Amino acid sequence: MKAEIIAIGSELTDGAKLDTNTQWLSQQLTDLGVTVHFHTTVADDLGENVDVLRTAVERADIVLVTGGLGPTLDDLTRQAMAALVDADLTLHEPSLAVIREMFASRSREMPQRNDVQAMFPQGSEPLPNPVGTAPGIWLEVPRGDDRPPAWIAAMPGVPSEMHRMFEYEVKPRLPVSAKVIHRARLNCFGLGESHTEQILGDLTARGNDPEVGITASEATITLRITARGDTEQQCVEKIQIASEAAQQLLGHYIFGTEDEDLQHAVVRMLIEAGQTVASVESGTGGLLSHRLTDVPGFEVCYVGGLILPTESSQRRELELSAELFQEHGAISEAIASELASRCRLRLGTDYAIAITSDRGRGALTDPSQPAAYVAVAAASDVRVMPVLRLGDWTMHRSRTVKTALNLLRLELLGLETIRS
Repeated sequence: MKAEIIAIGSELTDGAKLDTNTQWLSQQLTDLGVTVHFHTTVADDLGENVDVLRTAVERADIVLVTGGLGPTLDDLTRQAMAALVDADLTLHEPSLAVIREMFASRSREMPQRNDVQAMFPQGSEPLPNPVGTAPGIWLEVPRGDDRPPAWIAAMPGVPSEMHRMFEYEVKPRLPVSAKVIHRARLNCFGLGESHTEQILGDLTARGNDPEVGITASEATITLRITARGDTEQQCVEKIQIASEAAQQLLGHYIFGTEDEDLQHAVVRMLIEAGQTVASVESGTGGLLSHRLTDVPGFEVCYVGGLILPTESSQRRELELSAELFQEHGAISEAIASELASRCRLRLGTDYAIAITSDRGRGALTDPSQPAAYVAVAAASDVRVMPVLRLGDWTMHRSRTVKTALNLLRLELLGLETIRS
């Protein structure tokens, strides 16, 4: 059984708003064993809405629509659905009464234009919306050639209203697959997407059960494992086998599961080892400190950090010499190493992380030269690693912080520094 999700609204097609509804609905349908084959976004144009719906019901059995159910002139979903099946819009008095009561409960006068929200294509069913003024619409669309009808469920674009309507009104009407679907994620750092796929080999081949997909976000590589089976235990066993195979192939590059990021792994490892860390940052605006303090229980191991964005502040707070800057430059291995070492001594920790970055000042004259250095100081040594600028400043800053965290992770694991 195939599904299509349609998001309606010119604010989506012109980029003014981000469509998060489609992603959420895709996840819900996948959990039900329904495969989503198509995502469509269309502007507020009646003819184009009808064309999109007509295409959808021909190629998909379930069509979920969000948006276009409001009272304004650019809300055209109900008109498009009526035109699709060549039906009139008819007033549904019980829905109108609910809308009027909602306005009355808020001591507001209902504009006459809101009457349109109680208009439904003849032959359709209203989907109640107790948390908003726009009821949804359920419509079965006949198809020829002895095919079963396609189902269309139109829901509001407001996420909170849509989520509730899907859960209580749409989901119970959908067919539930006999198959159980279970998903898991493994998170990696230090490898590129194509390199990861090369190492994993046949584990990511199409048609595998479980399926192993690879996605990348700000240098974090995520393995998405999806298993299907007759029972949840079957799925869990399949995922365990695939996860163990990935662990064997990728080793220390895997740092966590599900929503874990590098800061979670580092804080966990420090707490387990009974050790502490401090930080000093230049050029990141305190992003490293922000991420560490977002981890529950960080207080046990993270004693604090210094944000020293300028040469003068670094010289003043950590007593770096002017000659050091003159000889090596502010963005250099030597400066990063000194910052880490002196921060560790000043704050009295087992480790210190240092970042010195160019703060994204214009275009790089030589992209092959590092735009940042990260360092980790321990009692016995200092590890330093360069970071090239890849992508825009926001991506570079995030990647630099992750590289610094990963450098500490490698230190805690007792591994050599890996330069990817």
